[in-house]
Amino acid sequence: MACDHVDVLIVGAGLSGVGAACQLRRDCPDKTYAVLEARDAIGGTWDLFRYPGVRSDSDMFTLGYSFKPWTNPKAIADGDSIREYVRDTAREYDVERHIRFRHRVVSAEWDSVTARWTVHVQRDDTAETTVLTCGFLHVCAGYYRYDAGYTPQLPGVERYAGRLVHPQQWPADLDHTGRRVVVIGSGATAVTLVPAMADRAEHVTMLQRSPTYIVALPSRDRLADALRRWLPARAVYPVVRWKNVLLATANFQLSRRAPALMRRVLRRAARGHLPPGYDVDRHFSPRYDPWDQRLCVVPDGDLFAAVRSGRASVVTDTVDTFTERGIRLSSGEELPADIVVTATGLNLLALGGLTLRVDGTAVDLARTVAYKGMMLSGVPNLVMTIGYTNASWTLKADLVATYLCRLLRHLDRTGQQIVTPQPPPDDDRVPLIDLRSGYVLRSLDALPKQGRSAPWRLYQNYPRDVLLLRHGRLDDEGVRFSRAGSPERSVTRA
Repeated sequence: MACDHVDVLIVGAGLSGVGAACQLRRDCPDKTYAVLEARDAIGGTWDLFRYPGVRSDSDMFTLGYSFKPWTNPKAIADGDSIREYVRDTAREYDVERHIRFRHRVVSAEWDSVTARWTVHVQRDDTAETTVLTCGFLHVCAGYYRYDAGYTPQLPGVERYAGRLVHPQQWPADLDHTGRRVVVIGSGATAVTLVPAMADRAEHVTMLQRSPTYIVALPSRDRLADALRRWLPARAVYPVVRWKNVLLATANFQLSRRAPALMRRVLRRAARGHLPPGYDVDRHFSPRYDPWDQRLCVVPDGDLFAAVRSGRASVVTDTVDTFTERGIRLSSGEELPADIVVTATGLNLLALGGLTLRVDGTAVDLARTVAYKGMMLSGVPNLVMTIGYTNASWTLKADLVATYLCRLLRHLDRTGQQIVTPQPPPDDDRVPLIDLRSGYVLRSLDALPKQGRSAPWRLYQNYPRDVLLLRHGRLDDEGVRFSRAGSPERSVTRA
């Protein structure tokens, strides 16, 4: 059983993991690292999801890395382009040779005496168990369960004679040309699938229990197109990136402070894209306030265009039962379907499912408190990447990777080896992810919590976090620095 040691062990070779490795190469070139990836390819989400039309729901000037300009003309990009961008970045920074594919992290044990993590890995290619040790563990596995999406109970589904698929396991042989398709769901995946499949299908119906806020944005950024005629990509990129950051921040803050106004704005915008007399209130006016759940972006209004053309329709109702030929709704209407796509969401899985022990004591994640949205109380030398819910994931991932490099340099400079987040002085806890989406609410009890104020609070505000994570103090009240020696006493026990 082999055992290797690195300074930093990164879990996941997706957008976050590759970015973290590149930041280490840029800011801490003296540190050794390895990247463990459970699958057999770089790209994470962007390699896994292969359903029709898969694309970003954030602009690539903010979803892209801060150090790697996005040069593709499309600001809202397709999955293939994003996957190639991540792979190109990995090649450019020589990350590829540090990645160990088919290595699934199972558990990690911290030892304060040696100031090391011992990480147990299951090799899916050989079925062997491998052990690695590291000084710092950086988990970039996101918070979705990758091997299975969420599918609710579907009454009568055993009678259905057509094809039933989940977007997370899209069959390569599925041909929807000339078929009647029903997509169950109204989130980002559903609003992507409907216009993409409508191009070739006989008809596509989006069946939703309740509406989602949907906003149409240009697939190309006009400012970027204009500036690129005069300036090099490296000069254009930060300008457009900050323009988009500030616009998104203003949108979110206005939604929080004047939700009734934003409701009217979004409703009026939807009405402008739909045929006269369309029932906007029923199909495009959610019961919740904007940003209680993520807004769904449709590039160039493609979903609205599909509805206008008659190639797609939206039905707001609930499933009574599947029939042999389709779905019967609670209203009594029957939707004929050759293919039913259950775009019904994802399952959450904290830290990629790995279990933690600190000095022999199991860690109960649900009883830990996040520090700066990226470390856990009582758990030394561990950083996790969780992106923003109201902005591009990579904005936060970049900040986390930069902060880890600052921490590593601080430890070297001060002669310390261990950094352990402390729980907040009060017992007031709130959910770590402040969305009311179904996939979040189903898993809140299993996730870490956060405090009411900084540094135990994630404010979902990128400009504020730039000041905190790039320029703020490292030795604040929320952490304790130490050297190898006595066992950790502030572990949250399972």
